[in-house]
Amino acid sequence: MSKPYQICTRCIMDTTDPDIVFDAGGVCNHCTGWFKRAQFYSLPLAERTRQLNALVEEMKAQGRGHDYDCIIGVSGGVDSSYLAIKVKELGLRPLAIHVDNGWNSEKAVGNIKRLLDALQIDLSTVVLNWKEFRELQLAFLRASTPDSEIPSDHAIVASFYNASARHHIGYCISGINFRTEGIHVREWSQGHLDGRYIKSVYRRFTGKRLKYFPVIPVVRLVLNIVLHRPRTIFMLDYLEYDKAEAKRLLMDKYGWEDYGGKHYESLYTKFYQGWMLPHKFGYDKRRMHLSTLVCSGQMSRAQALDEIALPAYPPDQIEPDTEFVAKKLGVSRQEFDAIMASPRRRYMDYPNLQNHWIFGRGLDLYRFLRHKLRWIR
Repeated sequence: MSKPYQICTRCIMDTTDPDIVFDAGGVCNHCTGWFKRAQFYSLPLAERTRQLNALVEEMKAQGRGHDYDCIIGVSGGVDSSYLAIKVKELGLRPLAIHVDNGWNSEKAVGNIKRLLDALQIDLSTVVLNWKEFRELQLAFLRASTPDSEIPSDHAIVASFYNASARHHIGYCISGINFRTEGIHVREWSQGHLDGRYIKSVYRRFTGKRLKYFPVIPVVRLVLNIVLHRPRTIFMLDYLEYDKAEAKRLLMDKYGWEDYGGKHYESLYTKFYQGWMLPHKFGYDKRRMHLSTLVCSGQMSRAQALDEIALPAYPPDQIEPDTEFVAKKLGVSRQEFDAIMASPRRRYMDYPNLQNHWIFGRGLDLYRFLRHKLRWIR
């Protein structure tokens, strides 16, 4: 039975998350968890700066004799663009990685070029095989799970791992940060690093095996998790990161252009998160992003409620953009509508690493050893 509708009294998370829990005061587990974790991220700025400077010196020392000290991802979005500026200010030599999955907006491409040219950062663009990637995206839509962005996310991490090995770079600096992305709903999307899940969905709905798509091998994934190599640094968590101020800096100094909602630098992400996900599953990812900003004090709850009340997607763009997406994916409008109307499924309905006993038991053993012996870094 579905739960009666309820919305958190502190943030704006609600029962569209099927696993949400409220306390007696109507406060949800998401923002309660955010504030508990915030204690770790709320060290005095001086201490965070000291820790960051130590990390920077470590990266520079490890990078001696190589072309680069670290890897950064660039998408043309706010977080990754601001991160690129800070990395250069700290005197690091980054290699920027961009994954072109065929859906970049013109604004995103322009943002990347203007920023990296101004900062004199080398760019490596990974262009996915469009025919196969289109089939993979379509397979995920046919799988009818809320995870259709997983292929792009997986390709980005795989590209980081590949660049790390190729250029002997031990550090990946991520624009993911607690103050603007600290709330995540598991049921709304999972399996980002799960190559078994991706391959199983592709084979189920195409009858083929992936040939060109950069899948992270299970052994490599486990080794990276256990050994923390390449090590991921969430640099924005060491700074006083304010998203609105970051936007102003990017626009005023670098000619950066705003593209709308979070992750809307990708045309597919914009349509998927803005229309397909709310329309088919009732999931509006703006709730996570806005609730995080409320928790971090960058937005009031009233402002978040006003914003979530606006349409998730411009009504006048739904019809032409649906036609565009269906055509680009290579299906008729009738077939696309049938996919959207198909019964909803979940991540656990397909073969994945979580229900692969070797992977699951291996991680359980690693966690046990790490807790008991304390000698695994």
